[in-house]
Amino acid sequence: MSENKETTETMVESGKIVFAEDVIATIAFLAAGEIEGVHAMSGTAMEGLTEKLGRKSYTKGVKIELGTEECAVDLALVVKYGFRIQEVCRNAQKAVKSAIETMTGLRVVEVNIMVQSIFLQQETKVAPKIEPPAPEPEPEVKPRVK
Repeated sequence: MSENKETTETMVESGKIVFAEDVIATIAFLAAGEIEGVHAMSGTAMEGLTEKLGRKSYTKGVKIELGTEECAVDLALVVKYGFRIQEVCRNAQKAVKSAIETMTGLRVVEVNIMVQSIFLQQETKVAPKIEPPAPEPEPEVKPRVK
């Protein structure tokens, strides 16, 4: 896993707090994933390769621009078919902004969303129930010996 060197520092009374870019991206990923109508986050080919190797990527589809006191977020979403896309995106923006500001104290200046795809729920076809044929009556067996 490649380490991300981008961090931000916040000065407090007893020292400083440093946030890695991946921490902010993970918060955004999880907050957006909880929104009704969001099917998935759409990431890069490299992130897809990471998941195929057995590691779940919690930064998939999230790009963070980090300053010392504020950040900007770009999300790539896959929205479920049948949901109002603008409403889903507004709800995702609010949730991501609230989660990052609450958890880190950073000010979120913008949450940009790119809808990458629409997820179409595939209908599961139910195979018709086939009843097994009724068992044939066994032929009457006559004893060979009298």
